[in-house]
Amino acid sequence: MGEATDVAKQFKGTFDTLHSLVYFVPETEQYLTAAGLRPGRMCYFAGRAAPMGAVGTAVVTATFYNFNPEIVARHIPRAWTLATPEAVLTARLEAVDAAYRRLLGDEALASDDVAEAAELAREATAGCSAEGRALYAGHASLPWPDRPHLALWHAVSLLREYRGDAHVAALMLNGLGGLDALVTHVATGAGFTPESAKQTRGWSDEQWDAAVAGLVDQGIVGADGGLTERGAELRERIEAATNLASEEPWTRLGEQKSARLRELCRPLSRAVVKAGAFPRAITKPS
Repeated sequence: MGEATDVAKQFKGTFDTLHSLVYFVPETEQYLTAAGLRPGRMCYFAGRAAPMGAVGTAVVTATFYNFNPEIVARHIPRAWTLATPEAVLTARLEAVDAAYRRLLGDEALASDDVAEAAELAREATAGCSAEGRALYAGHASLPWPDRPHLALWHAVSLLREYRGDAHVAALMLNGLGGLDALVTHVATGAGFTPESAKQTRGWSDEQWDAAVAGLVDQGIVGADGGLTERGAELRERIEAATNLASEEPWTRLGEQKSARLRELCRPLSRAVVKAGAFPRAITKPS
């Protein structure tokens, strides 16, 4: 498996926090609603989809994967009648800038460590390929921000969507659709609670219960709501495939530089969590 796969495994805990805070900080809704969007889920769907252009409900549902299409349809494509993708992207980057400054402080953002982390993370993205990765491809088409802390956020976003697209492919290869993927993720005990998963992804109790029943019938989820041995093996196989398909950036960066990037990003990740970037009630979105 190797060092590159080990780094890919550690991505969520070490690097992803620096990207995914954008989905929770109040600055995101503040700036995106100022650009014309409605508060709430519209900011999430339009903000994350904007790099792909003014795409429709089907594209967002396909690429985001585990959201209820009915919820997506309430906000997309209407969002593009309220704000262009270009305006949304500008507002999103402004929100990240404001959030980073609040959470980390101007002195930290101007540090040599952040500049070095941005350079290393950008170098890692040179190992990414857009083939078969729609969300990554959209983000990769955007210009690089000039300021180091925004370049770092952009690089981590690229690495995150690169990995996310691989995860969707692994789920599909192993026969898990969006809702089943979400249910089995919850069943691992390492992610959302069922209540927060239904709330954030827009699934009703009836839809959720039907999916659970189907997975119980397949022997993937047990009567207690946890994974069976077969289910655990399935999730392990999916994670292994995701890690394997996400290792190229780290192979490109090399062992020494990858270790240095982890060293630089870990305290930044801890700092934003400690500063309250994420609510306690739910985990960070996948």
